Amino acid sequence: MKNTCIIIAILTLWILSVSFAEVSKDRFSRPEIYFRFQIESKDELIEITRIISIDNVIGDTVYAYANRKEFEKFQKLNKKIEILPAPSLMFKPEMSQSVKKATEWDSYPTYDAYVSMMYQFAEDYPEICRIDSIGASVNGRAILFTKISDNVNSDEAEPEFLYTSTMHGDETTGFVLMLRLIDYLLRNYGVNEKVTYLVDNLEIWINPNANPDGSYFCGNDSVYGAIRYNANSVDLNRNFPDPKYGDHPDGNQWQPETVAMMDFADQHHFVLSANFHGGAEVVNYPWDCWERRHADDEWLIWLCRQYADTVHAYSPSGYMDHLNDEYFNNGIINGYDWYPIYGGRQDYMTYFQHCRETTIEISDTKLLPASLLPAHWEYNRAALLNYMAAALTGIRGEVKYGSDPLNVQVRIIDHEKDNSWVFSDSVLGDYYRLCLPGVYDLEFSNDLFTKVIRQISVEPGNATMENVFIQSGSLGDINNDGFVNITDIMRVVNFITGRLTPSNEEFNRSDWNSDNELNIADIIGITQYILNQSP
Repeated sequence: MKNTCIIIAILTLWILSVSFAEVSKDRFSRPEIYFRFQIESKDELIEITRIISIDNVIGDTVYAYANRKEFEKFQKLNKKIEILPAPSLMFKPEMSQSVKKATEWDSYPTYDAYVSMMYQFAEDYPEICRIDSIGASVNGRAILFTKISDNVNSDEAEPEFLYTSTMHGDETTGFVLMLRLIDYLLRNYGVNEKVTYLVDNLEIWINPNANPDGSYFCGNDSVYGAIRYNANSVDLNRNFPDPKYGDHPDGNQWQPETVAMMDFADQHHFVLSANFHGGAEVVNYPWDCWERRHADDEWLIWLCRQYADTVHAYSPSGYMDHLNDEYFNNGIINGYDWYPIYGGRQDYMTYFQHCRETTIEISDTKLLPASLLPAHWEYNRAALLNYMAAALTGIRGEVKYGSDPLNVQVRIIDHEKDNSWVFSDSVLGDYYRLCLPGVYDLEFSNDLFTKVIRQISVEPGNATMENVFIQSGSLGDINNDGFVNITDIMRVVNFITGRLTPSNEEFNRSDWNSDNELNIADIIGITQYILNQSP
């Protein structure tokens, strides 16, 4: 594989001297092409972004990637194209083949060292760390997550937080920084007050590399020659369901890496997340697919501003500031204002999972010289912790029917739009509505009830607790028809337990008692609910 990458490097330099038509016919070149071109107005990007994978827009110059099929389609627009050398072929990066060497943090781990490092974390800190493999890439490499929590093998009524990196395989700075963040949290639990607070109050999930096939395209021993796309030449950050264009906005089937990530998100209740990329230095916030703003636009700006400002306090001038850029607001930008994309992970998590996610572009250079990795850690360390702490603000609480958790919609009245509301967890009943300090009216609702709590005051820094308890019997007479019948009973049981509606025969029903109450038990007599008969 090393010889293959040397050949690829020679071919990439050769590509610069030939026309893009010749490049598209060269079956020996890389599976993706990196290039740039110019546009007359940003309106052109609305069409172009559905053909190729836009990487960056600087003024009127667009940097992009395309696989063979995408490139041939883009050629029909008759743009003047300049083929560029792949960012991952500019130099040979320093690699580590052992966990010991990798944890000096001035090199990139081989794939085997990466896997060993992850499992070593769990072995060294079993009480607060575990490793989950959520699936495999196209070529069978593991997609690994670390969970860090004070009760790591239990599901608690705590916000679930998510960091992932390197879904573009050639953007590797975040890969190493996420590994170092895991190490930092584990080493400093019980030592550093802020770290201890975060681990005690959050369920923290970290995935350092979401596209291992892309990062290790030339083999497990090096990230040299890494590619943006996965092994099927699909950009994973265009492969998710999209709020605007639906399930397959890129025209591709969901990739194994995409399916694994979606299934993982469905199994959890993520409140806040971030996805780390490279090629720029900016914090990008929703939406990517719509020009209109998210309902929580002001909160998202606050979140991103906090990250960028914290970075500025720990980094030299020039890092993540872009003071003279027309579009970047000193380190933050709205996604659509930069350039539109469809099928991105950020909009998927925010819209379909009712989470809040941003995209953090962490280095202008995609394959950063390994000697600069320690400096980038110092630039971002405090900001990474502050971002996590934001999941512990706003309004939170539990919603229960008696002692049973309820899955309900939680809305800020006269505020929500485009799926911005959140839900209480169906297993534990906990909910988290992130918001700025202020006074809010919240509505809690499901098919069977609505409850409004007004004038909830939120102060800076801490979450306001607001629990909602629905008393047993208060869901009787669902149809408002003057009495409770078996249809009402089954709907209530379905609502409470989250199970499929049972048949009549599955329940033993006692007679109404003298207090007009009906006791309901399951067929083995364990769970009972008491409904009040309407007068």
